[in-house]
Amino acid sequence: MKTAAILIIGNEILSGRTRDSNLQTLARELAIKGIRLDEVRVIADRFTAIVAAVNALRASHDFVFTTGGIGPTHDDITTECLAAAFGRVVLEDPEARRCLTEYYGAGNLNEARLKMACVVAGASLIANPLSAAPGFQIENVFVLPGVPKILEAMLPEILTRLPTGATIASQTVTAWLRESEIATELTAIQQSHPAVDIGSYPFMREERFGTALVVRGTDAAARMAAVSSISALLRSLQAKFEVE
Repeated sequence: MKTAAILIIGNEILSGRTRDSNLQTLARELAIKGIRLDEVRVIADRFTAIVAAVNALRASHDFVFTTGGIGPTHDDITTECLAAAFGRVVLEDPEARRCLTEYYGAGNLNEARLKMACVVAGASLIANPLSAAPGFQIENVFVLPGVPKILEAMLPEILTRLPTGATIASQTVTAWLRESEIATELTAIQQSHPAVDIGSYPFMREERFGTALVVRGTDAAARMAAVSSISALLRSLQAKFEVE
């Protein structure tokens, strides 16, 4: 199974000012493509930190997705960081300039907007159908904007560049008991069903404690078998539960 990592870049995420939703979007689409998301990092707009993170992640994963830092302002430094990571230069891309010219008008292309036409030498553009400024791909790294609506609009093209494997799907068993009541038995069930991952997530709802047991994997039969084992355990404890 191919693996992926996401590198979320931006002081606004770390400060708590902005809530990131790109992670959920990318994770969902990668699972459908059968690509396992193994790692996510959130880092500040610092040159050395971005370069180091990109080099570490691209060496240890099949695909890396960066989000943020490719806009027109002084703190948008992701493109320069990618160039340093790959040992390449930054160039103005003619097609990117054409897209921006068409979007803004030739007389409105100031220096800041032209910055968004610059990509790492040798990269391939990723079209932006909403605001024209493209993302780009360099080897196994996809460089994407941080604005969620724009990233979502660019996804169809991104997905065509990724291989398709068995979809990673999940089923949830919602039980009205504390996870500590079934922790030992749940360990045994996981060991008996190595083809799936079983996650235990406690919650409090309606002033009651409960546990969501999520079974995740590519094999539908293996998922169902694990869900059946969990259901049998809950029935033996006379616990109320639902399978979604």
